[in-house]
Amino acid sequence: MEPKKVGIIGAGISGLAACKFVLSKGFIPIVLEARGDIGGVWTETLQTTALQTPKEMFQFSDFPWPKSVTEELPRYDQVLDYINSYAQHFGLLKHIRFNTRVVSIQYEGCSDEEIGGWNLWGGSGDAFAEGRKWRLNVVDARTDVPVEETGEFVVDFVVLCIGKFSDVPNIPEFPPNGGPEAFKAGKVLHSSEFSAMDFDNASNLIKNKLVTVVGFQKSGIDLAMECANANGPNKPCTVLCRTKHWSLTHYYPWGIPLAFLYMNRFAELLIHKPGEGFLLYLLALLLSPIRWLFSKIVETYMMKKLGLAKYGMVPTQSFLQDISSCLFAIIPENFYDKVEEGSIIFKQSQSFSFCEEGIMIDGETEPIRSDLVILATGFRGDLKLKEIFASSMFRDYMTFHDLAAPMYRHCIHPRIPQLAVIGYSESASNLYTSEIRCRWLAEFLDGTFKLPSIKEMDKDIANWEKCMRLYSGPFYKRASIAILHIWYNDQLCKDMGWNPKRKKGFLADLFLPYGPSDYATA
Repeated sequence: MEPKKVGIIGAGISGLAACKFVLSKGFIPIVLEARGDIGGVWTETLQTTALQTPKEMFQFSDFPWPKSVTEELPRYDQVLDYINSYAQHFGLLKHIRFNTRVVSIQYEGCSDEEIGGWNLWGGSGDAFAEGRKWRLNVVDARTDVPVEETGEFVVDFVVLCIGKFSDVPNIPEFPPNGGPEAFKAGKVLHSSEFSAMDFDNASNLIKNKLVTVVGFQKSGIDLAMECANANGPNKPCTVLCRTKHWSLTHYYPWGIPLAFLYMNRFAELLIHKPGEGFLLYLLALLLSPIRWLFSKIVETYMMKKLGLAKYGMVPTQSFLQDISSCLFAIIPENFYDKVEEGSIIFKQSQSFSFCEEGIMIDGETEPIRSDLVILATGFRGDLKLKEIFASSMFRDYMTFHDLAAPMYRHCIHPRIPQLAVIGYSESASNLYTSEIRCRWLAEFLDGTFKLPSIKEMDKDIANWEKCMRLYSGPFYKRASIAILHIWYNDQLCKDMGWNPKRKKGFLADLFLPYGPSDYATA
């Protein structure tokens, strides 16, 4: 029998891991990448960009970082070198078609009515179905001309590894006549446009300018630092944020490794889990004071170390909520030194609008005068995910509305057959999460297990949704499993027939942090 073809869209970390594990099961991977190189978001960064996750958590389980990389948080170029080494080591590059952009995907061999009547995923719960395929319509990303004569590929299964933090900028809504067109004194960019520039041009663009950065997550922090370093207090950078979030300078508050507070089984005993039994529910209830204490350990350390109260930057929500929703960031050690010297100025507002001289915010009558405004306002990964489908029915299924990400095991939509999404939901280390998902997916493709009924999948999705809302609060739509990663991995291991307990000894398994190396082998 001819091996099945698996179309993998995207050659970032998720696409590369998918390619490796698909190959390991004897399938034919066809990786389609719109850029001219591998690495996804790491191919277009700021000059100062570095990992936000310690490298031992951001590594492939069977491919450790080289000993020459001694930094705990490697630079962007070191990350790219590591990703390239992985692809070369496992022979993945020959399976990638670069500069090939997928315009749309179309499912063939089954009517919408038939799909709507299924009780099992794909009608059977299996990965493949006889006579049913996906048709991928592609163009040359440099010219928008269809690739090859037909401009399409036909595959048996599709893995969407298109990422969440690229391509479709999230642009805030503005009042009438208050959008960027009203700004006459300078220029407006999204952070993705700035990151796509070469370093010299980017540096020249911000030099000797009053820059306003909208947003205070990782990109906004890095942008503010680059502007502060370039211009100093004479041309201060204004950072406009809507919600204050906890920021760390390192992963050792009061000398305690953060992983011991949030990345082991004991930490997960303190919180409610999807589908937990009565005993685990009761334990989480009884141990909730310890959960509160862990959050306070981090909060008090950062308030003392950074003097957040002095700058009006104390968040109202707990650190638990921020780590639950992956909304804490690592900031440079000297970030608040730049604030102290006047090189960075904070402003907070729920909304803003443009005027001729710059930006107007709530409660102030004078504009924030600017020469350049950079919108570090994130991306619309949900739109990118939805709009790749040619079928209006599938686009409707991928319109999440008030839900976080209604996918079983955070990668399979119960009503879209022969397709998986890797790299959409978030965690403390997206590489760690994507790799084990790809391993699980490869076992599914190989027939190791079947998916449960659509009704059972919907129930599991609802349980996860409930937990995300409980701990991530208003930011539950980020679909983060950061504080439930071991519980999540346990479910994948059980599906694959693995022992979920990956450490030797009861105490080690309870208290030692879990990471990628724990899942290197079955």
